[in-house]
Amino acid sequence: MLIFDAHLDLAYNAVDWNRNLEWSIAELRAAEAGMTALGRQTATVTFDELRTAGVGLCVATVCTRQEPKVDHAFGRITKESCYAAAMAHREYYRAQERRGWMRIVTTKSQLREAQSDYAANPGTAPLSFLLSMECADAILDPEHVHDWYAQGVRAIGLTHYGVNRYGGGTNTDVGLFPDALQLLKEMEQLGMVLDLTHLSDPAFEQAIANFGGRVVASHQNARKWANWQRQFSDDQIREVIARDGVIGAACDAIMLQEGWVRGVSKPEVTIDRVVDNIDHVCQLAGHCRCAGIGTDLDGGYGYEQTPADLNTIADLRRIPELLERRGYSAVDIADIMHGNWIRLYLAALPE
Repeated sequence: MLIFDAHLDLAYNAVDWNRNLEWSIAELRAAEAGMTALGRQTATVTFDELRTAGVGLCVATVCTRQEPKVDHAFGRITKESCYAAAMAHREYYRAQERRGWMRIVTTKSQLREAQSDYAANPGTAPLSFLLSMECADAILDPEHVHDWYAQGVRAIGLTHYGVNRYGGGTNTDVGLFPDALQLLKEMEQLGMVLDLTHLSDPAFEQAIANFGGRVVASHQNARKWANWQRQFSDDQIREVIARDGVIGAACDAIMLQEGWVRGVSKPEVTIDRVVDNIDHVCQLAGHCRCAGIGTDLDGGYGYEQTPADLNTIADLRRIPELLERRGYSAVDIADIMHGNWIRLYLAALPE
């Protein structure tokens, strides 16, 4: 079955982690032998594994974050260097388009074509992707978003962890700053999608109130199973449902297992907990229209921080059967695995 994964940090892996995603998963892991940092030797995503999984459509990210510390392993010290790093991610995708591995989707017609091409050629079709920006630090000022739109970006998440120039992200109680409100206006004018993932609770409420366009939560689970701010409360999930948004269930154990401590905890949950999150959204909605997949796999971690029975992204193939066991129909399963994301982006993209 076709899978639409709404959050993959492919360029971050290739550029920042210096990984060759054209290798097999065994080759990639072997190349990192002896590396002890968390996430090394435990990668779950390559182009081959994506094809095996049936991931023919995805949202791929440009992802960089401004940090006040020069020696920070993740971020950049200035907004200009954030811009440069994000452009490196954009150029990686262009390079993979030249090689035939990937194909960008920026319009409704391209999305329809990508879906048809995958149906006809699932073993050979390039990975079709929409481009999203995770954390808006690479947007130099609100008007600069027009340049990123020209680069193909169609969805933006304003914040990441901590506080940035646009407002409060995960693990803060800070709301949005004035530039964020202007950025939201520019995004709405362009018809861009707002990704609510990684907003603080007050920033979430302000974003919902000040943005009239399409909203999603690309890689987002429920606080029911991991009760801290990275996950959505039931009220927040209901607000996304009320806007006819889609929430992508993520595969990061830190968002699935209560009390997870990075580098200390071991996976106890299974892929069934990912399905719990899908089912929770469907139960709150009373329908299956707002649930999807947004794995966040290899988003700075590997299988040491995924469900215990997930070794590579190819294990997503188990989800349809797990949903069927819970009584979901074939139509509903297809919508959750790909149809809901396709419907939302067909509504959001230009012709």
